[in-house]
Amino acid sequence: MKPTYLRGGMSRREFLKAGAMSAAALGLAGCAKNPVTGQSQFMLVSEEEEIKMDRQASPQQLSNDYGTTQDTFLNDYVSGVGLSLSDKSHRPQMPYNYHVVNANYVNAYAFPGGTVACTRGILLEVDNEAEMAALLGHEIGHVNARHTASRMSSQMVVGGLASLGGAAIGAKYGGGWGALAGGVGGLGAGLLLASYSRDDERQADELGMEYMTRDGYNPEGMVGLMEMLNDQHTREPSALEVMFSTHPMSAERLATARETANRKYLSAKEYKVYRERYMDNTADLRKLGPAIHEMQDAEKLGGEKKYADAEGKMKDALHQAPEDYTGLLLMSKLLIAQEKYNEALPYAMQAKEVYPDEAQASQVAGVLLVQAKQYEKAYASFESYDKALPGNPYTGFYMGFSQEKMGNRRQAAEEYYKFLQQVNQGDQAKHAYSRLKQWGYVK
Repeated sequence: MKPTYLRGGMSRREFLKAGAMSAAALGLAGCAKNPVTGQSQFMLVSEEEEIKMDRQASPQQLSNDYGTTQDTFLNDYVSGVGLSLSDKSHRPQMPYNYHVVNANYVNAYAFPGGTVACTRGILLEVDNEAEMAALLGHEIGHVNARHTASRMSSQMVVGGLASLGGAAIGAKYGGGWGALAGGVGGLGAGLLLASYSRDDERQADELGMEYMTRDGYNPEGMVGLMEMLNDQHTREPSALEVMFSTHPMSAERLATARETANRKYLSAKEYKVYRERYMDNTADLRKLGPAIHEMQDAEKLGGEKKYADAEGKMKDALHQAPEDYTGLLLMSKLLIAQEKYNEALPYAMQAKEVYPDEAQASQVAGVLLVQAKQYEKAYASFESYDKALPGNPYTGFYMGFSQEKMGNRRQAAEEYYKFLQQVNQGDQAKHAYSRLKQWGYVK
């Protein structure tokens, strides 16, 4: 039979043969021993690359979630439990670090290099230390089984080299109302925190129970965690929308946890759940509980564009917690969504004062200061943001825009030029290019 030729002169048979050879070469080059199963696994991402990607992407996600809590006592407590678990895991050499983030939504997540975060929203729902150990152990399980690296390796074969683009995971919560005026972009972590498969979740559950029982926790902690998540999902699905989009939940996982606890870890049921210790260490967080629940309601109403009702909820929340960083920024964003820029600015500025080391308030305040034509203050705010969280090209654009409005053409041109090296589409890129052309820097 006459062979069918493809564009470029290669026959279909030769094309398929070349593809098979390439796949075989990739397989030979990309085989690694899975640290959990000990079996050979297709892997194109090295451990060093996992750590590098983590360090690039995790700071942005932590800031998107309003930063690590300023309650150092609470964060040290959670970190201590997490490090004790990861020391007993299959990859104790990874640079694990643990964060309680100030976001209100119910979630926990892990980056491939060992950065693990849980929101203050989920810690309010957890009932004891064993449940928290189950939560952290599950996330450590994802790191140990290299679930993200495995998924990325498959995507690299199908779609070429993977990048760190995409929306951050918190973006879905509360809908689009929280987007900043002026379009200040962020470095997303979407690829690294994309949805796990159900098989990945089952394995992470299994590993989480293994690690927590190794560390002396009652396996009922995992059962209790699963019961809480299922109950929450039944009562109010929107509260767990983000968590379930990245961690598929099912009644099967709860049933499996019960069966595994009763069969494989029956002897470990004599271990404690440490409820009193958990309550003692989360006492200050639980004092904020009523205000956080008001904020959760406000975010839900904001997602439904019921801004007046959301604003009322936020006022109630700030009455209870007037210096809460997350609450101040949420109120500012709600007002931005309603184009009440003058009212939004004081909340953003107060947030900067409350938590000067966290980057997001500087970003929000910078946008609002540009809107208010306070360009010198805007430049300083964006400069502060860039120092705390470098790498966002849109920060450079707004620094250039502020310099332009202050009449500093050369400094503006330098910022615009650096911005255009990274972004060449969109309204900001058009503005930057037109100014460089107008000023004679490009022909």
